Amino acid sequence: MKENAVITIISITIIVLNMMMIIVLDIKNAIMMATMAEVTTVTMAEIMVATMAEVTAVVMAEITAATMAEVTAVVMAVITVVVKDVAAVGAGCFNLINN
Repeated sequence: MKENAVITIISITIIVLNMMMIIVLDIKNAIMMATMAEVTTVTMAEIMVATMAEVTAVVMAEITAATMAEVTAVVMAVITVVVKDVAAVGAGCFNLINN
């Protein structure tokens, strides 16, 4: 009878230890999943922030370049008109002086 009781106690102990191992593994897996989810979320957020910063920089550079090109074209056109007008006035004055 004592041998059966010892075998039963050992069997119950093994079952309890197996259950504890399963619980520990489940907890470990839950922690790993939560950690991976957190790392993925933070990484994706960082990638989005970096991407938005890059897009903003590129867009601002394009806007600045386009604006500067437009301003330069308008200023050059105005300067050309003014120079032509000044040249015409100068030519008119020259004609007045020579006549």
